[in-house]
Amino acid sequence: MALGNQDGKGREGGAREGGAPDGAGGDALDDAGARVGVRKAYKMFVGGAFVRSESGRYTQVRDQGGALAVENIPRASRKDARDAVSAASGAFGGWSSRSAYNRGQILYRLAEMLEARRAELAGSLERGGLDAAAAQREALAAIDRAVAYAGWADKYQSLFSSLNPVSGPHFTFTVPEPMGVVVIAAPPRPALLGLASSLLPVITAGNTCVVLASEVDPRTALVFSEALATSDLPGGVVNVLTGQLAEVLPHLAAHMEVAALDLHAVDPALQKRLEEAAAGSVKRVRARALGEAAWFDDASATSPRWIERFVEMKTIWHPAGP
Repeated sequence: MALGNQDGKGREGGAREGGAPDGAGGDALDDAGARVGVRKAYKMFVGGAFVRSESGRYTQVRDQGGALAVENIPRASRKDARDAVSAASGAFGGWSSRSAYNRGQILYRLAEMLEARRAELAGSLERGGLDAAAAQREALAAIDRAVAYAGWADKYQSLFSSLNPVSGPHFTFTVPEPMGVVVIAAPPRPALLGLASSLLPVITAGNTCVVLASEVDPRTALVFSEALATSDLPGGVVNVLTGQLAEVLPHLAAHMEVAALDLHAVDPALQKRLEEAAAGSVKRVRARALGEAAWFDDASATSPRWIERFVEMKTIWHPAGP
């Protein structure tokens, strides 16, 4: 990957290898007289809008498999991270106050949008290094994962709640509540299924999140974001940043408005730094490094225990009368 600055035009700049400049219009012709297609300008997803990095930096990602195309991907800065947390914090009140049934409806709508973009998602995974069969399998699994968590949205509460036995003229029960803003470091692979499987249980519980996309295949996360934007998910519930985890995560781990960290396959030295930074505000930190095959295991990856990791349990006492 190479670093550069944006050209200030409508898309991140530079000339395409073996073709016309990126800034060429849709009707431009190449030397052979054929139409030059419109290049995709990849942007991060913050507060329901697609944005470039405020720093103007980007990383260049080359297609796998010998293709010549090179794409410019925004490289998130510290300010981008702060903006994403602000958007997530602002969206938390509205999202957490929605009924569980309504959140399930919205997640099912997300599955519909992913289904509509299945070919594009699979194509992005192929460009990221997968063969066609593996890309199709992962895209289908990500769609099914969204359907599964849509179903859990109004059911996990019954599993985690309890009526507690106490003596005296009162009763007490315990119920789960969302925590707030959760920062997620998505696994490098599988880039799409790992992203979906890590953020879906977080927002199913009523939390909002800031996601650091896979450094191996960041483009697929931004294609996924386009499905988020066309679903009914309110802006700010999910915010997707691309860039270097080691640069951005320490700032998020120390941010006072962040309630928890969900770290997947993070370098042990970086994980230690993040845990130390999170300790200052007593954040909950969960870290794991699942193998690729484990992400495809529906029985474990759609367990309500994934939701339980990012809820708080509230106990309520109430007088029972004579």
